[in-house]
Formats: sequence, structure tokens, C-alpha cells
Amino acid sequence: MNKARRNIWHSVAAHGILLTYTLLALFPVFVILINSFKTRKAIFRHPLQLPGPDTFSTIGYDTVLKQGDFIQYFENSLIVTVVSLFFVLLFGAMAAFALAEYRFKGNALLGLFLALGIMIPIRIGTVAILKMMVASGLVNTLTALILVYTAQGLPLAVFILTEFMKQVSEDLKNAGRIDGLSEYAIFFRLVLPLVRPAMATVAVFNMIPIWNDLWFPLILAPSEATKTLTLGSQVFIGQFVTNWNAVLAALSMAIIPVLVLYVIFSRQLIRGITSGAVK
Repeated sequence: MNKARRNIWHSVAAHGILLTYTLLALFPVFVILINSFKTRKAIFRHPLQLPGPDTFSTIGYDTVLKQGDFIQYFENSLIVTVVSLFFVLLFGAMAAFALAEYRFKGNALLGLFLALGIMIPIRIGTVAILKMMVASGLVNTLTALILVYTAQGLPLAVFILTEFMKQVSEDLKNAGRIDGLSEYAIFFRLVLPLVRPAMATVAVFNMIPIWNDLWFPLILAPSEATKTLTLGSQVFIGQFVTNWNAVLAALSMAIIPVLVLYVIFSRQLIRGITSGAVK
């Protein structure tokens, strides 16, 4: 009985610590969101109160939408993020399947080489990347960002997915081969459905850095037509640094999509982190 009680108290304490950390992490987001819908006076007088009939205002969002082309920025960020994640997951899964399934000379060395990409920041090669994009005529295009983010995300994707794919049953894959399935059919129809939690984990780990990145959009795609939401928000905040309604509205518009995407993938992310193996 004492052991059961200790386990209960340990569980309560762990959940209490996690809940406290969650509240602390979400508190700044909560403050930004509620104050983006307030009048300027209410922001300074009652920053922690919810907007009421006398304090509710959308003037910040009106200013943002009129002064900056945030719809275009959002579309650019969405295109870059979705396409980059698609290529990261596709190429990463294919490379991981090859490393996990086939034994060839240099297999371990190739896996180690790809893993080095996790330890070496891609920003170190910014000058070389910029020269390459200039020579290719890809500066101020979304293609440049997609190529960079795909290369940036592949090492982590291969590293995570390789370990998961090693756990996929050999009997299942051999049964598919006996039934006449090609290697591509085995990959897409048998293996990928079993590693969906790992795929979601890779997607979330890459999605947030891509969406929030300011470095490469500022260097490779700073034109008005190719600005991402993060870059557009930073430029806008620099112009309206004293207009707190507009600043908070711009920050909210940059934060909300990330929260929505995280909620969509959160269940698969938790499964991918906690499972450790394909059942």
C-alpha cells in the first residue's frame, strides 16, 4: 500500500511540475493574444485582464492588414513550410529506409555523415549558399528557401526515421515481397503507415524552426513578394515600434499558425517520442 501511495504521489508531483511549466510557457502567449484585442490605454492599465466591452478593439489588426501585406506573407510562409516538410519527410524516409533495410559497404559511414548535419549548423555555410543561389538565379524566390530548409531538415529526419524503420517487422516486409510487392510498394504501403508517429515527430521538429526562421528569408528572399510572415512581422514591428496595438497584433498573427499546427500534430508527436519502437 505504501508503495502504491508513493507511486501516486510521484505521479501527482510529476504532473504538477509539467503543468506548472506548461502554464509558464503559455503565459507570455496568453498575454500577447488578449492584449492584441485591447485599446492602447487598456494594455497599459490592465495588461492581465481579458478584453471587455469597454476595452475591446481590433485597431491593431486593422493597422497590420492595411499597412502590411500579411496575407501574402502568410501564404509565402505556408508554401515554404508545407513544401519543405513534404520533401524532408519524403527524402528523409526514403534515405532512412535504404539505410535500415539494405546492407552495403559504407552503410554505417553514410549514416554517420548524415548525422553530422545535426551537429553542424547550416548557417555556417550562409556565404556559400548565397553564392550558389545567386549563380542559380534563385535569390528572391521561395524555391531558394525550400531548398535550404529541405537540406537543413534531412539529417534529423534520417537519424530519427532510421531507428524506427529498423524496428519494422522483417516478416511483414518479406510477406509483401512473397506477394509480389515491389520495394516502392513495401515502402509506401507497409512501412510508412507504421512510422507515422516518427514522421509527425520529424514534422514538428522541423516545422517550428522553418516557420520562425528569420535568417535565411532576410538573406535569400527579402523582397516584398517573397517575405515570410516572420520577416514581415519583424519589419513591421520595426516601423511601428511605439504602436503597441499593431505590434501585438503582428506577433499574434505570427504565433497562432504555429500553435494550430502543433495541436494538429501533438498526438502523433507524443506517440513518436514515447514509443521508441514500432509495435
